[in-house]
Amino acid sequence: MRSALLGGLAGLVFAVALAPTPAPAAELDYGLAPRRVAEDVYVLVGKAEDFSRGNGGNIVNTAFVVAPEGVVVIDSGPSRLYGEQLRRAIARVTPKPLLKVFNTHHHPDHYLGNQVFADAPTAALPATIAGQRAEGGAFAENLYRMAGDWMKGTESVPAREPVAPGRQTIGGREFELLLFSGHTQGDLAILDHRSGVLFAGDLVFWNRAPTTPHADIATWLAALDRLEALPYRLMLPGHGEPVPDARGIAQTRSYLRWLDAALRSAAERGDEMTELLARPLPAELADIPLSRLEFARSVAHLYRRYEALTLKPAR
Repeated sequence: MRSALLGGLAGLVFAVALAPTPAPAAELDYGLAPRRVAEDVYVLVGKAEDFSRGNGGNIVNTAFVVAPEGVVVIDSGPSRLYGEQLRRAIARVTPKPLLKVFNTHHHPDHYLGNQVFADAPTAALPATIAGQRAEGGAFAENLYRMAGDWMKGTESVPAREPVAPGRQTIGGREFELLLFSGHTQGDLAILDHRSGVLFAGDLVFWNRAPTTPHADIATWLAALDRLEALPYRLMLPGHGEPVPDARGIAQTRSYLRWLDAALRSAAERGDEMTELLARPLPAELADIPLSRLEFARSVAHLYRRYEALTLKPAR
């Protein structure tokens, strides 16, 4: 039942109003420019926007680490075209071979570039691979509707290699693979021990409202506590600029705590969805990009679950 429900929500979570005119084919350039944030660590920061034909789905952070023997990629982006341009961006930085591509979770903006990395192992947590297999086709179809020509030729290619948590040396560089859940059923965070960069995936959003189509808020909040205790020096959230401290965790936590309280209190009062949607956001959260839109989506994703928790068994 839960997988069927989530499959039905796959279209809703990413539904947006399309721009009236798609970009001409000659202009389909993501403009990917790797930014060096630590020794041999590069990030590509997406826009704080929703999917559209204007941005082609470039709303996600991807990254790569140049190890002594090759390149480790964290997330492959929202389309085949993004993956191709990501590979070219990496080649401008280093001629070293690709060693591994990690997918932090199964949401489409983080892995639909996988198909252009057939010559390198693509790896993810088992729950992520299961989600990619179950929902990848629906995700790709929805992004076609939202991003148009940017998605040409894109197919859902799940990661081929399951990973387990723990220390792993890849290409002469040590990484810590960390198993979490809460944003989805399988959330992979990766700590590069040499640089201290923590790739947090969508467990952390910074100056962009969190998405919740597969969320368990209590579990997510517990994951944030664990993340905050890690010995990182710089955090790359799944969306938003890199931050050298816990501001991204704090903002994500504040949003989730407010969302949980809003849904719970509305359910206890017996509010209809329309009444809940009319509720104002706190000033400190209302200014976060897409907060109103993501709140509406969260109501659609989660409110029935909160209503069910308030129902008393019949006598």
